[in-house]
Amino acid sequence: MEDYDRVRDLISRVIPGFEDFNRRVREPGGFSLPNGPREGRFTTQSGKGHFTVHEMSRLKLEPGQLLMMTLRTHDQYNTTVYGLDDRYRGILNGRRVVMLNAEDMKALGVEAGQVVDLTSHFEGVRRVARKFVVVPYDIPRRCAATYFPEANVLVPLDSFAEKSRTPTSKSVIISLSPSVDLPALAASAP
Repeated sequence: MEDYDRVRDLISRVIPGFEDFNRRVREPGGFSLPNGPREGRFTTQSGKGHFTVHEMSRLKLEPGQLLMMTLRTHDQYNTTVYGLDDRYRGILNGRRVVMLNAEDMKALGVEAGQVVDLTSHFEGVRRVARKFVVVPYDIPRRCAATYFPEANVLVPLDSFAEKSRTPTSKSVIISLSPSVDLPALAASAP
């Protein structure tokens, strides 16, 4: 803790691309780590990039349902949140938001600033996240976007990728309903 240079010295000894870390980290603009694809170098037998195409499973959305994805704000590293504003999307003063297409908002009978509860639907199990503010956003029809970790409760525990076991946080079927006795809140977007 007294000298972070010592930690960087150890990192430079074991991680490729971090050689001479202490000197390079102090250069104006920092330095770039090795990135094979960016440099046109692929660690395959042929030396070329390999692409695969996978069949996409079709999700059936019932009337009133949306396909929700979770995402990060500009100042979020993994699940560590540093602020309430998302300059990437122009959303200010809040993270418990659900971004919806304006046409979907009309079809669902909700308005900007309205507080709603979100319910996920997976194999008969319903999970609920309460008190999310509706924000109109340029997103495809029948889609919704929320931040994580706020919406993690909606992600089905038994829905994950076969090999990586990654949760299906980008593909959660939800519906929404007005929260009872709650006024509109002040999260805002463009």
